[in-house]
Amino acid sequence: MKALALFSGGLDSMLAMKLITSQGIEVKALNINIGFGSRSDKKDIMAKRAALVGASFEMIDVRNEYLQKVLFNPKFGYGKHYNPCIDCHAFMFKTALSMLESEKASFIITGEVLGQRPMSQRADAMAKVKSLASDEEDLILRPMCAKNLQPTKPERLGWVDREKLEGISGRSRKRQLELAKLFNLEDFESPGGGCLLTLESFAKKIKDFKEFSDSMQVSDSDLLKYGRHLRLPFKAKMIIGRNELENKLLQGFKNENFEEIKLFDLVGAYSLLSKDASKEDLELALKIALTYTKAQKDKHYELEFKGQRFKALAFEDKQSIQQYFV
Repeated sequence: MKALALFSGGLDSMLAMKLITSQGIEVKALNINIGFGSRSDKKDIMAKRAALVGASFEMIDVRNEYLQKVLFNPKFGYGKHYNPCIDCHAFMFKTALSMLESEKASFIITGEVLGQRPMSQRADAMAKVKSLASDEEDLILRPMCAKNLQPTKPERLGWVDREKLEGISGRSRKRQLELAKLFNLEDFESPGGGCLLTLESFAKKIKDFKEFSDSMQVSDSDLLKYGRHLRLPFKAKMIIGRNELENKLLQGFKNENFEEIKLFDLVGAYSLLSKDASKEDLELALKIALTYTKAQKDKHYELEFKGQRFKALAFEDKQSIQQYFV
């Protein structure tokens, strides 16, 4: 017997897998990568955590499909910000369900706890997820709160011993921490973090993008994760690195809509500007780029954009730039 697990890297999903592997069932952990789970690559960490509970691991890249099918047209709408949680969970389950045959697996598990999250982990929300994911065979099992729900097919047919599952509900972490101690689990992600779509600051960037662009590609969504984002008066977009790591990451991105503003003999932030920026926005962007360097305020400096050289002065201070931040 084999199960596929939706794996976030957190304690709940680790415990759910442990409850199943402890029953002698093979588990493969799937991290369904929608592109908004984190700003950093946690693939190696997740593989290690899956191994701690006796599971194998694979990351499934569905970023492009998620952008086209889920993010901008969710059937059940958004949460507090730009998070289509019900549709998102259903999409992940549907992806995993479609893999059952090829993986020679029989059912799906997840670390969800009834009542833990206000939008996606209510009983009615779980029913919507089940319907939207087309789980007609009743193959989605939630080991952490199974005893609070109707028995699923894996339980009814005796594939899984229901008595060895949990009946956790609500936001308390007491029982999870007890189980972590019981299973000697110390390396796990803190609860509540992870999804960028639940952050107000990130949601603003998506809304701004949609206001000025018709469609989002993976290269666009990746850029949203890093740097200061500015919208200039004539609609050009500017992105400025916040630190050395972000400067390097932004330099590595390939996006056909942006060109870098090159600095000469200056130490400062790495800047990108819309390739089709107007003359007015370009002049402003050059001044802003200089302001985030060690440039002297009263001295003209040479910069380059799209192969052309320009001269500009930095702003006296950064206060006047704040109005352009997304």
